[in-house]
Order: sequence, then C-alpha cells, then structure tokens
Amino acid sequence: MKRVASHRALVASALALGIAGAIGGAGLAGVATAQGQPESILPPGFDDPAPTPTPTARPAPAPTSGPPPIVRPAPDDAGAATGESLPSSGAAAPVDLPPLPSITRDELSRLPTLEELESMSTEELDQLLGLKPKFDIPPGARRALTRVGVLAVDEGGLPPRALVNQPAPLVRAALAGNKGPMVSRWGHILLRRALASRMAAPQGMEPVEFAALRVGLLNRLGEYAVSRAVVQDIDAANWSGELTAEALSAYIGVGDITGACPAVRLQGSAREDGEWQMLQAICNAYAGESALAASQLDRALFRGTAPRIDVLLARRFAGAAGRGQRAVEIEWDGVEELNPWRFGLANALGEPVPEPLLQAVLDARDGAYYARSGALLPMLPVAERVPFAGRAAREGILSSQALIDFYSAIYADQAAEGEAAAHAAALREAYLATDPAARIAAMQRLWDAGTEIGGGDGYAARVLTAYAAARIPADAAHADAAGALIAAMLTAGLDRDAQAWRGVVDDGSLGWALIALSAPGGDDVGTGAVDSFIGDDDSAGARKSAFLVAGLAGLGKLSSGEADALADRVGTDLSRQTRWTRAIARAAEVNNPALVALLAGLGMQGSSWEAMTPLHLYHVTSALRRVGLAAEARMIAAEAVARG
Repeated sequence: MKRVASHRALVASALALGIAGAIGGAGLAGVATAQGQPESILPPGFDDPAPTPTPTARPAPAPTSGPPPIVRPAPDDAGAATGESLPSSGAAAPVDLPPLPSITRDELSRLPTLEELESMSTEELDQLLGLKPKFDIPPGARRALTRVGVLAVDEGGLPPRALVNQPAPLVRAALAGNKGPMVSRWGHILLRRALASRMAAPQGMEPVEFAALRVGLLNRLGEYAVSRAVVQDIDAANWSGELTAEALSAYIGVGDITGACPAVRLQGSAREDGEWQMLQAICNAYAGESALAASQLDRALFRGTAPRIDVLLARRFAGAAGRGQRAVEIEWDGVEELNPWRFGLANALGEPVPEPLLQAVLDARDGAYYARSGALLPMLPVAERVPFAGRAAREGILSSQALIDFYSAIYADQAAEGEAAAHAAALREAYLATDPAARIAAMQRLWDAGTEIGGGDGYAARVLTAYAAARIPADAAHADAAGALIAAMLTAGLDRDAQAWRGVVDDGSLGWALIALSAPGGDDVGTGAVDSFIGDDDSAGARKSAFLVAGLAGLGKLSSGEADALADRVGTDLSRQTRWTRAIARAAEVNNPALVALLAGLGMQGSSWEAMTPLHLYHVTSALRRVGLAAEARMIAAEAVARG
C-alpha cells in the first residue's frame, strides 16, 4: 500500500501542477502565497549579514617594479568592451514569458479520479503522465513486420512472397471463411504449415491484420502452441485489438496465463471486459504489485465484473506471485458450465475440474476445444491427457510419434490402470511380439478400440500403430491385413514402406488402391483394377470408389477420358464448376502454393469425411500436384479412401 500511496501522491502533485499552470499567473501566485515563510535553523545572529561598510577613498598605490596592473572596464562600459549585451539584473517582463498551456473543461472532466488513480498500475501511471514510450525495446532490437511467421523455406515453409501480389479480399476470405476443423488429417497438417510460414502480407492488407487472421484460424484448428509462436514473432507494441484477442486465446489454450502480460500491461485500459481486468490484476501481481492486484480482484469480486468462480481462480493464480497473500478456496458449487478461462486457469493451478462438469462439455458439440487444449497442457498428468491426445492425433495436431510417447509413459507408470493401460500393453506387444501374426493381432485389438482411443471414426488407432505396421514384413501370409496395415503406415507418411506391399496385394483391393494413390510419380493406373475395386466396394453410397476415382484423376493417374467414364459410373461429375473450383484452379495455374494451400483448407472444412465431396477432393489433389505439393496430395487422396 506504500507503493500505491506514493503513486497516488506523485500523480496528484503532477496533476495539480499541470492544472495550476493551465489556470494562469493568478493560480501560480496563489500556490506561492499559500506556502509559509522558510525558517532558519541557524542560531540568532548567524543569518544576519554584517552591515556593508561605507567605501572610503584609498590612496593610490605606490609604483612597484612588478608587472602593470590589470585594468578592468567599468560596469557601464562592459557591453562596449566585450561587444555583447549582458543580461539585466531585473525580473523579466510578463510579456516576455512563453504562453502557458490552456486546458478545456472537457479535458478537466477526463482527468482520473483518486479512486481510479489508486487502481492504476505503474505501467498505467507512466502512460498517463506520458513517461512511457510506445516501444520498451531499443530500435535495433525491434522486429520488422515485412515477414511474420516461424517456419522458413529451408525448414519446410512456403515461399515468403507467395501472397504479396494476390488480391487481399481473396486471401481474407480464405482465412476468415475457414471455420475449421479439417476433415482430413493431412489437410490439417498442410494448412498448419502454410499458416506458420514466414510470409509477407498481400498488398492492400496490413501485416498485423494478416497475422491476426492466420492466428485466428490456427486457434480454430486447435493449434494453440503454433498460434502462440506466431504472435510471439511480433512485438507486443504492434499488436492490434484483434491480434490481442486471438493471442489471449492462444495463451489460455496452452495454459500460459502470464505469457500475454507484456501486451496486457502495455495496452493498459484498452479493454474493459472482465477477463481483461482479471488478466491485468494477474500481470500486476507478477510484476511485483501484489497489493494492487489484490485490491483489483477484490473490487472485481465485489462489483461482479466476472463470475465468482472466474475471479477466485484469478485470485489463486495472482496469489502465487507474492508474499502475504490470502488463501483462496475454489468453490465449484453452483458452477453449471465450463469455459476456456476456467479450464485454462484451473489446470495451470493444478485445481481439479469436477468430472461431471468436464464430461458434460466433452460430450457436447463444443467439447472439441477442451480436448485440443488438454492435449497440449504439460501440467496435466499423462493419464488425463491420453483421451485428449487421441483426438488431437486424429485431427493432425499431434504426430504419430507424439501419441506413441503418451502410451509409452502410460506403460511405464506402474499405477496406470483401465483402458489406457490395456491399450499401452497392446501397443508394446504390437512392437515386440516375436511372431508377426501376434503383432498384427495386437494392432487389430487397438483398431477395434479406435473410438475409445480417439473418438470419431477410430482413425487415431491407425495413427498410433503407424510405425508398428511398418515393421511387419510384406508377406502374402498377411495379405488379408494389408489394407489396414498400409492405411496405418500412411497416417505417418510412410509411403516407401507401403510400396513394399505392391507385389503382395491383389488388384482392386483396398491395399492396392492405397498404394496406387500414395505411390510417387504419375504412372497410369489400369481401369480394370479400378472396376474391380468399384465392384467390391461396400461403403455407404460407394464413397470409397468415388474418392478413388477423384484422387486418381486429380493426381494425373487417369486420362481425361478414363476419369470421365469412371466418374460417371460412380455418379460423380468432376467437370462441374463453382466459384471455389475456379479460384483454386486459377491459383494452381499461376503456380502459387500458398494460395492453393489456403483454398484447399477452405474446401476441406468439416468434422467428418461425410462433409467432403469427390469434386472437392479432385480439385484439391489436382491443384496441390500442379504447384509442387504432390506428396501432400497423395496422402490426402489415400486418406480419403481409407476413411471414406
């Protein structure tokens, strides 16, 4: 409180001086006359100067043999002697003083009250008094906005100037219009790569707006860690309101609550919502202003700025930063719903979220957020993250190796039990059993439990067993499991291991179709094998056959005549044009991989492959192949058939 009082006195005195200067000379005189006369601390007589003696005439000094005396000019002749006019000893006339600043009544009314001054942090006080510059880093350390992102070209990023000459409205529509998630795991991976690349903004679009659109889409995809990395590539002083909002979502999504403090303290009172005010208090606490943070949160609780549970979580988090903080008991009674703030802060604090409350949101339509966020929270125990990790791997957020690491940790935990422990034991057997048939049987148990591992269509189990499947030797004795094994391999992009089964699988089988789609090169595929696949297809609406034809046509492995004939057989019109098909075809025509990736993501939105059409798959694979992204096109096409 001493620190707050000093701030209050500083600001009050600064404001008083400013107002007095604005009122004019009368105000200044009032301030001067109000002050008492200074009192001397010397003993009597010490501060009274001795009377000046009356000068008397002195006799002229006798001449000496020394150097002649120095003759100084008389006071009246000083100016003439030096050539300069000396300042007058009298006070300056009022007309010579610079004009005093003026202040209007409206400006006076906007001055903060004492209560508002008490609630201000050091950063806000500096901002009010004009003591804080916009940038708190030296010019040489500031980062330019010419290229924003974290993935350079030599690291797999897309060309940095690919979007510079593209229409800004088209790029804006491709980013803002994509609500996520992707139906395709490989489509998700491709879009994440494009959004994280170091790219320049299109002409006519501000770099910060371009960054905010990309970060927002990354958040909607559940890529909170990548989103945070992109915003950290931009100096906080350059953040706009939209970028700040998306950045806060990213920081809360990964449980990094204090990560946004540089921007929160720099922007001060830019926002007035409850979440922002609680973040301000938390950041003040971690900046050493614990008393101020406590008063801010007490006031938020008293005024109902935010729900009680949200303020209690903020108080607990802020209290961890300073000494002498009061104990805070988190009360979940009466809390009927979960939100990102409660989920993020509770996990960051190690405060268990009530199981009924968490399960209710996981079962609801918006439960995807908590699964994607929970998979990335390192403070959660592995056993609690495993169900989240399965979904994240199925959607493309986590890699196959990352999911394997989760289950390896479960197997190493002797206290682990339940379904996760059983799946971990089966995965170990899939790797280490001496008989390939036993390893395949262990993988089959995991595939059968796919919905338990990652929900949805069970594709997470394929992701989990990708490398175990690649260890199975290509043998005719295992031809019956070839399709499932190859599908698992391709979730991790192991196309070379899949090609080893080319001489084992039968033409027209699922394994053959996946190999034909994933094989590098543009070798034509015989229509006879495609006819056999169509004849044996038992998928709903023959969707696998339609995806096979569309994928082969888009990859250039069917002639135009063969593609039209086969498409007609499966009831698909690949020649139909839409606004989206014309846009992605034009982007491929001008060889722009970044724009093709963004438009491909726009065309692959949805929560399941039922939302995907063969027409969209055809144009996605065709455009990606034409701009040099053939590997991604092959994996997307194979995934479509495996999951269709």
